[in-house]
Amino acid sequence: MKIGFTLKTVLICMIRMDEARQPLSRKLPVPSSQINPYRMIIIIRLVVLGFFFHYRVMHPVNDAYALWLVSVICEIWFAISWILDQFPKWLPVDRETYLDRLSLRYDKEGQPSQLSSVDIFVSTVDPLKEPPLVTANTVLSILAVDYPVDKVSCYVSDDGAAMLTFEALSETSEFARKWVPFCKKFNIEPRAPEFYFAQKIDYLQDKVLTSFIKERRAMKREYEEFKVRINALVAKAQKVPEEGWTMQDGTPWPGNNVRDHPGMIQVFLGQSGGHDTEGNELPRLVYASREKRPGFNHHKKAGAMNALVRVSAVLTNAPYLLNLDCDHYFNNSKALKEAMCFMMDPLLGKKVCYVQFPQRFDGIDRHDRYANRNIVFFDINMKGLDGIQGPIYVGTGCVFRRQAFYGNDAPKTKKPPTRTCNCWPNWCCCGCCFSGRKKKKTTKSKSEKKQKFRRLDSGAPVFALEGIEEGIEGIESEKSTMLSEKKLEKKFGQSPVFVASTLLEDGGTLKIASPASLLKEAIHVISCGYEDKTDWGKEVGWIYGSVTEDILTGFKMHCHGWRSIYCIPDRPAFKGSAPINLSDRLHQVLRWALGSVEIFLSRHCPLWYGYGGGLKWLERLSYINATVYPWTSIPLVAYCTLPAVCLLTGKFITPELSNVASLWFLSLFICIFATSILEMRWSGVGIDDWWRNEQFWVIGGVSAHLFAVVQGLLKVLAGIDTNFTVTSKAGDDEDFSELYAFKWTTLLIPPTTLLIINLIGVVAGVSNAINNGYESWGPLFGKLFFAFWVIVHLYPFLKGLLGRQNRTPTIIIVWSILLASIFSLLWVRVDPFLAKSDGPVLEECGLDCH
Repeated sequence: MKIGFTLKTVLICMIRMDEARQPLSRKLPVPSSQINPYRMIIIIRLVVLGFFFHYRVMHPVNDAYALWLVSVICEIWFAISWILDQFPKWLPVDRETYLDRLSLRYDKEGQPSQLSSVDIFVSTVDPLKEPPLVTANTVLSILAVDYPVDKVSCYVSDDGAAMLTFEALSETSEFARKWVPFCKKFNIEPRAPEFYFAQKIDYLQDKVLTSFIKERRAMKREYEEFKVRINALVAKAQKVPEEGWTMQDGTPWPGNNVRDHPGMIQVFLGQSGGHDTEGNELPRLVYASREKRPGFNHHKKAGAMNALVRVSAVLTNAPYLLNLDCDHYFNNSKALKEAMCFMMDPLLGKKVCYVQFPQRFDGIDRHDRYANRNIVFFDINMKGLDGIQGPIYVGTGCVFRRQAFYGNDAPKTKKPPTRTCNCWPNWCCCGCCFSGRKKKKTTKSKSEKKQKFRRLDSGAPVFALEGIEEGIEGIESEKSTMLSEKKLEKKFGQSPVFVASTLLEDGGTLKIASPASLLKEAIHVISCGYEDKTDWGKEVGWIYGSVTEDILTGFKMHCHGWRSIYCIPDRPAFKGSAPINLSDRLHQVLRWALGSVEIFLSRHCPLWYGYGGGLKWLERLSYINATVYPWTSIPLVAYCTLPAVCLLTGKFITPELSNVASLWFLSLFICIFATSILEMRWSGVGIDDWWRNEQFWVIGGVSAHLFAVVQGLLKVLAGIDTNFTVTSKAGDDEDFSELYAFKWTTLLIPPTTLLIINLIGVVAGVSNAINNGYESWGPLFGKLFFAFWVIVHLYPFLKGLLGRQNRTPTIIIVWSILLASIFSLLWVRVDPFLAKSDGPVLEECGLDCH
């Protein structure tokens, strides 16, 4: 009987170990039949580039030396840029998740869920630029997510301290009591009401319940009424009272002065009254606005996100965080479970710092004129990075491990444990194997284990760590004594509650503290002076020093040895809105490029930062490419100017080609096309998306990237902060009306100028060839091809300038007049219809003048 019991125990252990070994996801490498030809053509292209540049350098154009030198320098830079962009794509992978295994292991029916808690951050600043209705839809999709409600907390950061956002969130929490049970009862997708009701599909598909039609109609009426209330709040907020806003109890709104107000926290759901209309619990919903005071550097979005990290650690302390922009909603209610398949994987999860989802967008026209979808980046570059050390962090739609934010190194790979007895294998956990194991007992006294932290701020509550340790489960004594009190304060700030929370890898909150005391502590950690003389923004949290804090934060995590994961579910996890007109798109690209320039000129530049850490060399190449790419704008502008100069002067950047030289030029063009075709083949990206990306690479390169380099140099080296503002022109209410809305900005000047001079060059070159006969057409073709390459790439920009028929902006008329004037002067100066000769033409009249 004893032997049978032992064998039964061993069998159960084997079954459990087998379940634990089953991965929750798997890596799907690109088939070798697709990726190997791609790698081969990359190597061949490198060889061809070597011979090509050997010819270009060894055969200068003596009569156009300046043009030749500029073109060679530009071509060498383009080759380096291509290498930086290409080699991080060497090992692209796809991934597949097993949600059924996740549920079987952590979320069994009838049992308490073992899934980890998640704190979800939503950031907003100005409710007039970021409509409250959009933010409300994002929050509603979060509250209705398919995840255990007691494991989800939503934190909304209002960095503008707007009463409009506060009141809109209050209305949203009330509407959520009806919306959330409706979503879960009928399992609808997406769970943002604005986008669910706007779907042009048969909503009765797969819905067999007769009650669905009635409840859907009722819910749509409820949502329309909710929209009316939100829009009424927006209309009311257009005119600010002279005395400022007042709350319902008559007290002044604390955030009337946006630049000088105290910290504010309001828990809408999750404590008392946090239930829906059917009596079920709702996820926690918290409004937070950090303190703002004059004279402090608040670090914009990165500072607001760090404040949320601390607030959430004090109130809920979930081991995982998800950050979303206010216009990015849950399009897939199972997105959190998709992320947990990687984070909670027993084999892979411990070294994963974040799971990045691709950005997908609504409201973009079918042709995607300005490459707003960024398909090439999200479906080619990011898949390639996933095969190395992981994708870069793109600012939204990313699930983080909280411990990775605290500047910790990734855990080392542990060696397999040695056997404790000779009778059973290592995996055995029966009683006989424990007989040889002895635990080391610590001899330290209880007083030696405890540390006391006292806050310098006398106005806030004071906690001692001995009391905190009694209320926290799972803190090891070694961890609490690992760092001295001064080191902990320097790293995390003077909040013993927050410091204690950082020692919990699996999350958890204080058992002894009351909700009121925790709220007071939360107010303290979002005070504007809390980060002074700490590591926040340097080694802890979102990293400061760039307007693109996302790239910098992910880079620091990878330097600590962490890896990241790229997850592309069949149904897009999140969807958002993107600027679709030309001016707004260029300003978005300008901000990204400016952030890269700031990183390049900082101590965190990937060229010299992070050596000796855990950053792999291919991953380093990708980060170098992410910070260097704006500088390509300088050679790109020069290269796009060369065709016009060649056509107007009659010179060219290459000498007359021999047969061997023609072979290298032809081979290079073939390799370029072959690389692109094979890249599209293994990634599944269509030729339309690829071509739009190529066009916008030129459009953005000669405009936004160029201005970013200038602005970055002025800001970092001279301390001058310039701003290229946009004056908007309202569009109509038709579909994609914003696509045709023209907003004049200085960013439009360089590409417009390039278009004009290349068009002038084409006309001048053709006119000259007509005048000089058929022999001049041969050399002209190369120059025309060069100029047409520029014009074709800038064609979407030209369409954006022209707008709709009969709606050409006045500024375009001005440029047209300027173009006509320049062309007229050039025409008179060149006089293309007169034959060119070295001396005067003497008319033969039959008389001997000598």
